[in-house]
Amino acid sequence: MLFTLLAFAIALGVLITFHEYGHYWVARRCGVHVERFSVGFGKVLLRRRDRNGTEWALSAIPLGGYVKFLDDPEQDLAGADPRRAFNAQPLRNRAAIVAAGPFANLLLAVLLYALLGMMGTQQPAAVIGTPPPGSPAALAGFHEGDRLVAIQGKAVESWNDARWHLMDTFAGGGTVEVAVETAEGVQRSRRLQMSAVAVEPDSVDPMLEAGLMLKAPRPIVRELIEGGAGQAAGLQPGDIFLAIGRLEEPSAAEVVATVEQSPGERLPVVIERAGTAVALNITPQAQPNADGVVVGRIGVMLGADLSMVTMRYGPVESVWRGVERTADTVVLSFKMIGRMIFGEVSLRNVSGPVTIADYAGQTARVGLAAYISFMALISVSIGVLNLLPIPMLDGGHLLYYAMEGVRGRPVPEKWLMTGQRIGFGLLAALMSLAFFNDFTRLFS
Repeated sequence: MLFTLLAFAIALGVLITFHEYGHYWVARRCGVHVERFSVGFGKVLLRRRDRNGTEWALSAIPLGGYVKFLDDPEQDLAGADPRRAFNAQPLRNRAAIVAAGPFANLLLAVLLYALLGMMGTQQPAAVIGTPPPGSPAALAGFHEGDRLVAIQGKAVESWNDARWHLMDTFAGGGTVEVAVETAEGVQRSRRLQMSAVAVEPDSVDPMLEAGLMLKAPRPIVRELIEGGAGQAAGLQPGDIFLAIGRLEEPSAAEVVATVEQSPGERLPVVIERAGTAVALNITPQAQPNADGVVVGRIGVMLGADLSMVTMRYGPVESVWRGVERTADTVVLSFKMIGRMIFGEVSLRNVSGPVTIADYAGQTARVGLAAYISFMALISVSIGVLNLLPIPMLDGGHLLYYAMEGVRGRPVPEKWLMTGQRIGFGLLAALMSLAFFNDFTRLFS
């Protein structure tokens, strides 16, 4: 629990600080005086005032932050230079200052995705197993061993790429062109036709709904126990089981089951070693298991020979890919929001702090790359959320400025107050839904 909270606090602190610094940086460039830069709300725990008169504060409630400009409604302007007030700025400056926060989050996402590209990550290759009969993939003519190389003209380098490029089709349905390389090395084109699937937190994996699944990994010898039957038969670390007994292309579970069912019996085995098939005979040793039943043991620790690809790029390409991934995520996010509004996607996908904290802890445990990817995704989500035209959010202020630009004068105070009440109601409803979904997942 403590690890999860720490991972959540670090992620939230970085994302909020970047967002608020976007407001601060543009405000300073526009000549606006910043009274306070606070990470968190409520009681100030730590504070420091810089030479420009800005108070930098860390506050008690870490679920947000704010930048307070000169000329906020409660600000006493006595003795202050009114030219440095936010409300005294021309429309373009005020709009730029407000928009800078969400766009800072999008910029952070680009940088995080670029960092992942330069670090390099190991991901499963997009090689599929046998599609279930009658599935969309089977009807489209996919076969085991097909490697997905492009979807709608966009290159696919890994299984994660394939999932990402198909996500919009899963939610809305439709037909996509998929280029594959068959197990024989021949280029083919397939048309995958999908009906919209239920996009919910606990629904079946959309890839499985489409009939697309990773090719089952082959069992590979990771370690040998000294004096075991496997070592005596000549097995070596790195050997891959191609056959055992009467089974061809067995899974790791099937190898274990066959060995356990054959105590003292000679088993013919075919393994792949350095690209060459080698035939061996193994006689499992008879040993009692935890229940006292005699089973076969060969003293081998098995692993999965899953085909992996390394995703690593140079600085320029990493940045460009970061821009593409961020832009694609923004577009998909707005599409999903629209589908939620029209009832095409379940509202159960709305998550709150509890779920986000849980994901922060899970990804941090998996590794740095997963945690950075999580932060990039949440950074995009914060940027998109704040761009929504809801009063009290940055997007709501931008909506007012757009109206001011059309009218040629500021929006009336009465409109602002009405908008604030509507915005507060919408945000309260959204937060209530998010917490309801969080606790439903927590206790279900």
